[in-house]
Amino acid sequence: MAAPKKNGKQTVYFQNPPVIIATASIAGHLEGDGPLGDSFDQVVHDTYYGEKTWEKAEQRMMLDTMNKALEKAGLQEKDMDLLLAGDLLNQIITANYTARTLAIPFLGLYGACSTMCESMALGAMLIDGGFADKVLVGASSHYCTAERQYRFPTEMGNQRSMTAQWTVTGAGAAVLAREGSGPVITHATIGKVVDLEQGDPQNMGAAMAPAAADTITCHLQDMSRNPDDYDLIMTGDLGAFGKELAEQLVAQSGYDISERFSDCGILIYSPAQDVHAGGSGCGCSAVVTCGYLMDKLKAGKYKRLLVTGTGALMSPCSTQQGETVPGIGHAVVIEMR
Repeated sequence: MAAPKKNGKQTVYFQNPPVIIATASIAGHLEGDGPLGDSFDQVVHDTYYGEKTWEKAEQRMMLDTMNKALEKAGLQEKDMDLLLAGDLLNQIITANYTARTLAIPFLGLYGACSTMCESMALGAMLIDGGFADKVLVGASSHYCTAERQYRFPTEMGNQRSMTAQWTVTGAGAAVLAREGSGPVITHATIGKVVDLEQGDPQNMGAAMAPAAADTITCHLQDMSRNPDDYDLIMTGDLGAFGKELAEQLVAQSGYDISERFSDCGILIYSPAQDVHAGGSGCGCSAVVTCGYLMDKLKAGKYKRLLVTGTGALMSPCSTQQGETVPGIGHAVVIEMR
């Protein structure tokens, strides 16, 4: 007997779609100066955020974002059944230490930059499955902590290739609930790890694009839908080069998404900010989804979105050993009903 809520190969549908009753986003100064600056709840102008290290700053940013989402929902920590969160740092320390403070039953996640969509998909499954009433989800990243871990010390001022992306400093959080008012999550498509043997860690867009295209194509096939069934098809952080490649790969499967396809990593910065290929990091899709996209849904500009979080599943260890960069893409359908 087939799983009753399975829709095709990789997509699930929610019989009682969980409601996104509140979201919050905090971003850094560069992100605040970008085109979406007005959509964030708070812009932090100090990279240290009043802390002694960048890592502690990222932790405070995630914690403050989580608390802000709870405040906007009119809820407290004790009202939440579960916390699902992740980040880019070794052993997801930002999420772990945030969970230590919040004291909510916690499931730590790592999907690289796909973590926000992964947390929304899993949170929706837990609620629709009857395992929770309210779930707090979120993700974060920080330019300086990511640079220190994955690339070079920021003090070195290394020249970046034009395919490189700028790790977003920011955190996004959402409160999902069984009942309430707001946009709902109707479907989730869980992606496969796809690796076309792109080995340049400075070109994550090219590494993630095949996985993004695979998930988007699979979703459309599973749902027997066309691109024009969505007001917007959004990827997490492919950047300029990755977006173009993903669009071409989806077209090879027979779907033209060009008229309604956009990317968080492209939207969050303006060309004048000189971030090369665009934004990246767990915080990229987190702040754009929890800020800009939620605003558009609530204003009636969009009614149905397909948001695909994309992640490059590499580590400093794999890069040093000459490994290629596998990609992953997890998608959620968010609708305003």
